[in-house]
Amino acid sequence: MKQKIYQTLIELTNGKWSSMAIQKFAKSSWSRKVIPSYIRTYGIQMQEVSQSIETFPTLHDFFIRKIDAQHRPIAQGEMEAGSPVDAKVESIGSISSTGTFLVKEKSYTVTDLVGNMDLASQYLGGTYMVFYLSPADYHRIHSPVDGHVKKQMTLGKKSYPVNQAGLTYGKTPISGNYRQVTHLVCPNQKNCAVISVGAMFVNSIEMTNTSRDWIKGEEIGYFTFGSTVVLLFEKDAFQLDSSITPGSRVRVGEKIGSML
Repeated sequence: MKQKIYQTLIELTNGKWSSMAIQKFAKSSWSRKVIPSYIRTYGIQMQEVSQSIETFPTLHDFFIRKIDAQHRPIAQGEMEAGSPVDAKVESIGSISSTGTFLVKEKSYTVTDLVGNMDLASQYLGGTYMVFYLSPADYHRIHSPVDGHVKKQMTLGKKSYPVNQAGLTYGKTPISGNYRQVTHLVCPNQKNCAVISVGAMFVNSIEMTNTSRDWIKGEEIGYFTFGSTVVLLFEKDAFQLDSSITPGSRVRVGEKIGSML
C-alpha cells in the first residue's frame, strides 16, 4: 500500500493540478515525516548520502539530496565519457540518416528533440542514449564530458510522465516535454548534446551550472522529480562501451564510452 501511495504521489504527474499538489506536499514541512518510509520503500542506500535523515527539512530536499563524491568515481581518461546520472539505460542506438531514433518502439526525430533543424543535422548518423531516473535514484545531473557550451535553450511548455507507461503509451514525451538542451564541443572537437527532460506539468528541472566550460563529473543541475536525460553524439565521434546495453544500470561518472 505504501509503495502504491508513493508511486501515485511521485509518478502521477500528467496534470497541472496534480503536479502542483505533489510539489506543494513535497516541499511542506509535514512531508519530512515520510522520509524514513520513502527510504525503505525504494531501498535507498543512505551510506552514500552526504547528510543524515534528520537534517532534511522536506521530502523535496531529500529527493534532491547530494551524494559523497567518493561513491561516484569519474571516468578518468580525457576521451572517456561518463554517465550524467544514476539511471537505467532505457534505449541506445544509431540516429538514422534522416534524423530519427526509437524509444520503446516509438519514433522520435532529433529536430523535434532539439527544436532546430540546423542543430539537429550535426547528429545525423550519430549515437543516442536515453537514461531513465526512477523516484529512487539520485537526481542530480553531471556533465558526461569536458566540453565548451556552444548553445543552450529551453523548449516545451508542459510535461507528461516519462516512466515505463509514459514512454510506451504517451505521445512522444521525450521530444514534447519541457526540456533543457545544451550543445557542447567535446575534447575531440566533435559535437554532443545533453538534454534534460522534465516529467511534470510544472518545471521540474533546475540548472545549477552557468559556466561556458563544463568539466566532466561536475554537477550541472538536478530534477525535482523522476525524469530522463538524453545524450546525442555526432557521427563517428563516440564509441559505446561494450558493457552498456539497454536495461543496464549506470551511476554518475561510470564510463559509458569513448570519444573517437
